[in-house]
This record gives sequence, C-alpha cells and structure tokens, in this order.
Amino acid sequence: MGASGVRELPRIISVDDHVIEPAHLFETWLPRKYRDRGPKPFRAGIGGLQYIGGKYRFTTDPGGQITDWWAYEGQVFPYKRVIAAVGFSRDEMTLDGITRDQMRKGCWDPKARLDDMDVNHVEASLCFPTFPRFCGQTFAEAQDKEVALACVRAYNDWMVEEWCGESGGRLIPLCLIPLWDVDLAVAEIERNAARGVRAVTFSEIPTYLGLPSIHSGYWDPFFAACEATGTVVNMHIGSSSQMPAASPDAPPAVQATLSFNNAMSSLTDFLFSGVLVRFPRLTLAYSEGQMGWIPYALERADDVWREHRAWGGVRGLIPEPPSTYYYRQVFCCFFRDKHGIESIETVGVDNATFETDYPHVDSTWPDTKQVAAEHVAGLPEEVAYKILRGNAIRMLGLPFDAGRAVASTA
Repeated sequence: MGASGVRELPRIISVDDHVIEPAHLFETWLPRKYRDRGPKPFRAGIGGLQYIGGKYRFTTDPGGQITDWWAYEGQVFPYKRVIAAVGFSRDEMTLDGITRDQMRKGCWDPKARLDDMDVNHVEASLCFPTFPRFCGQTFAEAQDKEVALACVRAYNDWMVEEWCGESGGRLIPLCLIPLWDVDLAVAEIERNAARGVRAVTFSEIPTYLGLPSIHSGYWDPFFAACEATGTVVNMHIGSSSQMPAASPDAPPAVQATLSFNNAMSSLTDFLFSGVLVRFPRLTLAYSEGQMGWIPYALERADDVWREHRAWGGVRGLIPEPPSTYYYRQVFCCFFRDKHGIESIETVGVDNATFETDYPHVDSTWPDTKQVAAEHVAGLPEEVAYKILRGNAIRMLGLPFDAGRAVASTA
C-alpha cells in the first residue's frame, strides 16, 4: 500500500507493442551486396484507398498527402496514421498517410520510446514489426529469397542491437524467421537464442499464407528449436494476413470487432494438433487476441474431446482434455477486457498478460496506468501482479523481480 492507503500498481510489462522501422534500417543493417535489391524508404504523396477482400490497397499520387513509404520488389508500402496513432485525437486516427516527422518520436526512436514508457507506467515492452508485417509476411512473399533471408537477418540484427541494445533490458527483442524454409527458420532461432533472444513471431494460421499447417508435422523442427532454446512463439492477430469478417464488403469495423476470432481459431487448432503434446515445454503467446472468449472456447474443446473424440480424429492424439495444454503452455494478453477479468480464474491467473498496443489506434497510451488500475481493482494483489507483470516475466524469462517468486501456481 502507498502512503495514502491506495494499493500501488506494479509497473507494467507490455507483451504487445509495435515499432515503426527507421528509414536507415536496411541501409545500415543489410549487407552491402543486397542493398540495391533490398527495401528502400521514400517519401511521396498517397493516392486513393481501396479495400478489397479484407485488404487495403494504396497507390502513390504526386498531389496526395506526403507519406513515408517503403519500396520493395516493385511494391510500395505506406505508413498510415492508425498504426502511429498515439498523440492524435480519436477523430484524427484515420487511414491517411503519415511521415515519421508527424509521428511521436517514440514510434521509431528507442530512447524516445523509453520516455513514453515512463510516462505510461510501463517498465518493459515487446514490439512487433510494421513494414515486414506481424510475422515477416513481406519477406515470405518476396520473389528473391536470397535477399529476403538477408532482410530477415538484417531486421533481427537491428532489433537486437539497435532497437533493444541500449535499453537496459526494457525493450525486449522479438525476432522474425524466414517462413518459407523451416530449416532456415531453425537456424535463425538458434542464431538469435545464442545472443539471448527468447521471443519469435509466427503466423496464427500459416495455411492462410500458403504455408503448411501445424497439423502436417512440417513445423515440428521449428517447434523443437523453440522448445530447446526457451523461445516463445508469439502470434499476433492478423499474422495470417487475413482478418475475419462476415461479408467481403463489410466495413473495417466488423474486422476490428471480430479480430479475436483468429486467435480463437488458432488456439483451437493447436489444442487438437498434438503439437503441445509432443513439445510439452513449448510456449505459445497470443498477442492482441484479448481473453473474454477463452472460457467457453476451452469448455467447448473439452466437451468435444470427451464426447466426440472417436469420430473427431483426436482419439489417441490428445491424451488429456485440451484445456490441460492451454493452462500448461499458452499465454493470452489484453488491453481492455473486463469480461475476461470477471472470468480470470477460468482464463487462468497464470496465463493472462497485459499490453498497451503502443502506438496503434487501440493503444491505451498515455492512460494505461488508469486503464490497468480499473481492470485489476477488484483482484487480489498477487493476481494483479501476475497479470500486469509477473506472468510476462515468467513467460519471457525476463531479468526483473529476482527476489520475488513468479512461479506458476498451476
């Protein structure tokens, strides 16, 4: 308790934030022989927006709003205000283009990010990429895979050495893998684990990217490498390059509302895949998926396992109720989810983590402390600690709170 008798809120560890890549990233970190074929930053006007099949299409326009872009393999990728929204009012958080000069500096500068974390009661942060997309789809879709592999490695070197390197452990490295080759993926996991990286981003539903499914066994060497190195597999909503919508012409608000569906589908896939049985020390983390849906998803999975496993294709494959593996190996995270908090015992006091989503349109910055306090106000102090901080420390093996037990009670 503080001097006023009000419970002190532990400093937050956010397991899902985002970084806007600096313009010098590939010029600095990509080997010289690949730079002519690698991504190049440029600034130009942005043209009209098309929303086709759940995806946005942008073009340049000399008369349009000046925007910062990347050019890569004949395609262009703009930065939009919604992905660098902190500091703008709600009515200003649009799909308009934006330059780095117009963003808060904390979007792309690590020292400024630490300052913004201090303002926001946040001690440490795990950041997903923007231009490469949430699990590196930009490079997986490239034609020249030699350059794409060099880009993955360059991004990871920048992430570890520049973005996180001088943060004193407060910026937590999250690396990419070359999704198109599982052996190269294993090599990249091992390369980064050797320098202390304990988090990698992966697709929530690989088949949506044209990749083998998790049921096929293709990814087992990747899962084995992650298990062996203690590398957490982080899956962000949208890392399948698709967002759920009831109709192809539905407005983006439908996708925003249903975004948790991808996490729910992915979790169910994993629970019935046998992956968590074969790799009992593998850790999965669902990023920005929220958690209010988890109690019923687990209830239904366990009911199906009990009642329908004979014809459902999982008899002998899943020896225990699927929820067993969730509680043992899976973490969820949230930024606003009061229904999930009301069900926290079923969600799992050892499974829930917190995020700020900086600098996206959903971010609670600079009011995260207030939002967090409102959510955990009715919880025991130890449970609040776990959700806001302790579970993230345990999940990622972070060097914080060494004198305090953070072990799971499961």
